Amino acid sequence: MSSTQSQLVAVGGRMAALGRAEVMMLVRNRTALISALVLPLGSLWLMHSTTPSSFSTTAGSRLEAAPVLATGTIGMVLLFVVYSTLVSAYVARREGLVLKRLRTGQLADGEIVIGTALPAVAVALVQCVVVIGVGVTVLHVEAPADPLLLAVGVLIGTVLVAALAAASSALTRTVEMAQLTTMPLLLVSVAGSGLVMPLAAMPERLADLCRLLPLTPVMDVVRIGWLGADEGPWKAGLPHLGSAVVWTVIAAWAAVRWFRWEPRK
Repeated sequence: MSSTQSQLVAVGGRMAALGRAEVMMLVRNRTALISALVLPLGSLWLMHSTTPSSFSTTAGSRLEAAPVLATGTIGMVLLFVVYSTLVSAYVARREGLVLKRLRTGQLADGEIVIGTALPAVAVALVQCVVVIGVGVTVLHVEAPADPLLLAVGVLIGTVLVAALAAASSALTRTVEMAQLTTMPLLLVSVAGSGLVMPLAAMPERLADLCRLLPLTPVMDVVRIGWLGADEGPWKAGLPHLGSAVVWTVIAAWAAVRWFRWEPRK
């Protein structure tokens, strides 16, 4: 085994150990655990029960609600399982001086941030698979048109919201305040990124504004990867994929720039 391979194995081992510790913390936090496991599918059931069977678009056509809600639930998973959970986790570890102590050991800064995120990310990916299964078997949505594009969209979205969580934690003084500091992005994304109502059903000017939101291009890629497009999934999805990558780079830069390792004074 080369030195590079040995280093990668060592890094993986350290991050896995940190991830296992975070799993224990997540299991002990019943509120966060219930939110991560129950809220996304519960939201899908609630939305499916209360929304109309179809949406009227500005072009005069109709869109079935089931595919919109099924793909939108993946966005719910990213927001509530990854973003919301990680903001609380980063703040709790920072205020408990855990991050400060970890930096004195062998773990690099990036390993600490990523290792802390691993359990939430793993739960989110499993939840996305469950949502796809429920969408196909229960809501009778078609099977993913391009599973690879769908997977790419989910992975980029996961990195994006994790980076946004790290950046948002810098604005959050306490774990209790996390419910307030995460609310703006949660509300704006749920309402404007096509999770509940497709952009095609919004007034044109409002839809143009909503396309500027961080999660909107991710949801466009997810929706195209699952439902397909007349011109082909990749041809239709590449522009949105590019926008999602740009937002992810911006979020990662913000996380590196403003992430705090010690309690706020």
